[in-house]
Amino acid sequence: MEQTKSTYNRRSFLRSSLLAGGGLMISFTWLPEAAQAASPKELPDQWNELTGYIKISSDNSIKIYNPNPEFGQNVMTSLPMIVAEELEADWQKIVVEMGPHDSVKLGAQFTGGSNSVRMYWKPLREAGAAARQMLLEAAAQTWGVPVEELTAKAGTIYHEKSGRSAVYGDLASKAATIPIPKGMKLKQAKDFKVVRNSQKNVEGLKIVTGKPLFGLDYKHEGMLIAMIHHPPAFGMKLKSFDAAQALKMPGIKDVFTLKLYEEGFEQAGFDTRSFNDLLVVVGKTTWEVMNARKKLIVQWEPTGDTKNTMAGRGGEKREVVVPGDLETTSKQLAKMQEYAKRPAQQLRKDGDPETAFKNAAQVIERTYNAPFLAHNCMEPMNFFAHVTEEKALLVGPLQAPGWTEPTLAKLLKLPPDKIEIQMTRMGGGFGRRAYGHYLSEAALISRKVNAPIKLIYTREDDMTYGIYRPMYTATYRAALDANKNLIAFHVKGGGIPEHAIHANRFPAGAVDNYLAEGWQIPSNITIGAFRAPRSNFNAAAEQSFLDELAEAMGKDPIDLRLELLKRAKENPVGKNNEYDADRYAGILNLVKEKSGWGNPENKKYNRGVAAYFCHNSYAAHVVDIVMKNGRPFVERVYSAIDCGIVINPDAAANMVEGAVIDGIGNAFYGRLSHKEGAAEQNNFHRYRMIRHSEAPDQIEVHFVQNDIDPTGLGEPPFPPVFGAVANALYKATNKRLYDQPYLDQLLNSTNKSENRKSF
Repeated sequence: MEQTKSTYNRRSFLRSSLLAGGGLMISFTWLPEAAQAASPKELPDQWNELTGYIKISSDNSIKIYNPNPEFGQNVMTSLPMIVAEELEADWQKIVVEMGPHDSVKLGAQFTGGSNSVRMYWKPLREAGAAARQMLLEAAAQTWGVPVEELTAKAGTIYHEKSGRSAVYGDLASKAATIPIPKGMKLKQAKDFKVVRNSQKNVEGLKIVTGKPLFGLDYKHEGMLIAMIHHPPAFGMKLKSFDAAQALKMPGIKDVFTLKLYEEGFEQAGFDTRSFNDLLVVVGKTTWEVMNARKKLIVQWEPTGDTKNTMAGRGGEKREVVVPGDLETTSKQLAKMQEYAKRPAQQLRKDGDPETAFKNAAQVIERTYNAPFLAHNCMEPMNFFAHVTEEKALLVGPLQAPGWTEPTLAKLLKLPPDKIEIQMTRMGGGFGRRAYGHYLSEAALISRKVNAPIKLIYTREDDMTYGIYRPMYTATYRAALDANKNLIAFHVKGGGIPEHAIHANRFPAGAVDNYLAEGWQIPSNITIGAFRAPRSNFNAAAEQSFLDELAEAMGKDPIDLRLELLKRAKENPVGKNNEYDADRYAGILNLVKEKSGWGNPENKKYNRGVAAYFCHNSYAAHVVDIVMKNGRPFVERVYSAIDCGIVINPDAAANMVEGAVIDGIGNAFYGRLSHKEGAAEQNNFHRYRMIRHSEAPDQIEVHFVQNDIDPTGLGEPPFPPVFGAVANALYKATNKRLYDQPYLDQLLNSTNKSENRKSF
């Protein structure tokens, strides 16, 4: 067999893999030609705006603005697809751009909570339908025919009676003068041509060919680099500093302090920040600023207890006391154990659980724990700012510009119409970039130095700054009668500084006697939304416990869940159950079928199952673990998802695959601990992430087919991964694991120090 040498590196592999739609191309020599052919044509200068989302030029170019920030969930493709569907446009001729921050024209512009498609489903369809009608009206007026006689298809208007036709570009200028109609009749799902058909990522070629898309890529004439030197531990603040040596370093322009929020500043819900007193180094280049920062001589002191003024509901203000402790993980765990014994807030109560537990023939009780987690976006926090007395320009990666703009206006004392926020593609978000403190920091630094600057966090800055996934614990109890029937269910959860209990979710509504309670411990370690907030722990604990309960009852774990859901459907307990029992059962039946659950040929696998409802959608996974060289390896995963209508099937499957891998990595390895207030993991050499060789060999994704309006996809597949992994690990090791990360507990429980390096 003849062998041919080729120049083949990581970049060419990525380009070839992505451009092939996920399948590896055998030949790599085509790429330069393909890239050249796929380059967009020169775009026209004059555009006719039909709606805030749609512009059409006379040469028939159609531009659709994506309203929501993009951090890998592919809304740059899926949201414009929704517009194109109702517009009756040819998708291949669409140009997509990231829209500017403009809440009047483009809506809320928030990425998070699996809300992008769900929130924009109807507005974008209406925008596309309105533009189509405007084009039809323009053609009717031009040709002097009734609009009812016209049809639109693939970017062209047709009048069958006369045989006339015109592309959208010919009618765009006239259509732009027609008032935007409202109340348009939208297409039925059976008539979709763009939606429900896989389309390639519109930015795929730019990503794999290294085009500047991200905040860290952004450049501006005269731009300086700024970095912040923050305290080494939560509970400490700046006392004094000596910058004499730093100021002598090459390229350094200034070193100074400033406050992010002045005394009494009223913080909004997402104005979370870990450290208020900023010690800033500004210079010409990143490398020069990093080196100068090392030359700072700084003294820190305890903060003591502090107060934050928070905006409450209805315009009320409330004072929040932040403790000044220097927290250590072992002490945090002990404190949680102490709090768990105290009375807690009752979140929901059905029936008489106390009596049921008292009279039970058997009570099963288990406690689950999880540590703080860092978001670890591949692109650390950064933002560009150019602030003058008259206006402010800000450019960078941000999930919620509409939430950040009011805070920025207060800080800069500028009206919102003088603040321009441009959103770049994000190198990861997961909730972390919903907190816009870093944008505000950049703006204040720019105003201080009277120059355009880019604020950059190093990986160490990012990982030690806070806004983590909280530290959680939960105790689950189940009461069985003499016939092993479930007669009562109790969950009591807490955390630092919040609990994760969703009281009205399954199995609430399926058990006659049910009690949910919660408690929390204040902390100065800042927390924030982490992919599927609260649910990511709640699902892990709940789904692990349900498997153990099924074993005690002598039932198959899927069958037990389906029995409970049948009860919740036919004779539900209570009136506040959040989930739809039919949809929940649907994903369990689908994953049972697709995974071959119980089939003899799968006996070689250690199988774990979990299912969960959150963010309006339903997800179930079957995880197959094998032992390789004495360590567990997830070889296969089967996923079943009900998120309503799927806009872009390939992209949706990719999102589920990413959630699965992310979940496995966090379940196996994710942990951030503290010692005297300082994060003990400050970079990837200490904070373990999943590696390429540890990703499953096979992830099979299946979607429930229905015509329900989209209900969200980014968050829901993530939480049940943890429980499925824990349940599969039990089959593989014969050990129930109650503490995340699971491999740490597995190592500690087996005391096999010789295997520690292999994990």
